Amino acid sequence: MRSMLFATKSAVAVLSISLATAAIAQVPDRQGPAAVLAAYKSAVERLDIAGVERLFAPDAVIIESGKVEGNFEAYRDHHLGPELKEFKSFTYGDYKVQVRLEGSVAVATETYTYRIVLKSDEVIERAGAATSVLKWDGQSWQIISTHSSSRRPRAPGK
Repeated sequence: MRSMLFATKSAVAVLSISLATAAIAQVPDRQGPAAVLAAYKSAVERLDIAGVERLFAPDAVIIESGKVEGNFEAYRDHHLGPELKEFKSFTYGDYKVQVRLEGSVAVATETYTYRIVLKSDEVIERAGAATSVLKWDGQSWQIISTHSSSRRPRAPGK
């Protein structure tokens, strides 16, 4: 009888640990959304977006400055990729991100400046903002929607 009671208690303990471990695995990583956005930002600054599609859900929607670009592959192939080929450099400045978790969804707001130097040596400076929605699939965060816009920075004192 004692061995049966011990076996039952052991089984309950193992089941409790298993359930707790499964519950922990289901809790989204709180730092993950910002890390995904940082990885994307870093790739753009390197002018090398190879492999970045893993950061986006296949059906993600990209909106940039008033235009729906489609999913990331369409954006990469028809907009961002060709643009990056014309740049000598792309650098972000004054980057800030705020992330709010809503269960398995994260809403991120980014503000930043950026400076592009074209191969022609023309310089483009802008202030920008983006809102991204990311979804936790139980293993990783992926961007499901991003909307960014930019404008010329205001002159000092205006």
